[in-house]
Amino acid sequence: MLLTRHRTSDSGDTGISFPRLECWNNVTKVATIAANVNKKRVLCRVPLDIMRDKFGASEEEPMRSVARYRKAIEEAARKLIQDEVYEEDGSILIRTSDL
Repeated sequence: MLLTRHRTSDSGDTGISFPRLECWNNVTKVATIAANVNKKRVLCRVPLDIMRDKFGASEEEPMRSVARYRKAIEEAARKLIQDEVYEEDGSILIRTSDL
């Protein structure tokens, strides 16, 4: 598998947008939203336990909390992307301290 690092430009002029792409992994209990970073896709993940603690998410309908608190999730992801805090696979993992 080819892993890509998404570095921000030196000028700090990073193009980050969040299309309405999201999914739920019922096996890992992780919600994922997509980010476009300088025309490259970055997956931004939030585990259910964090969504439960921060947003009161339910295991039956976790994506309802993603929809309701999407702006907060996007802002946390944006900061992690700008700070270049990528996981080994090139994704972003949002932790409790990030929200």
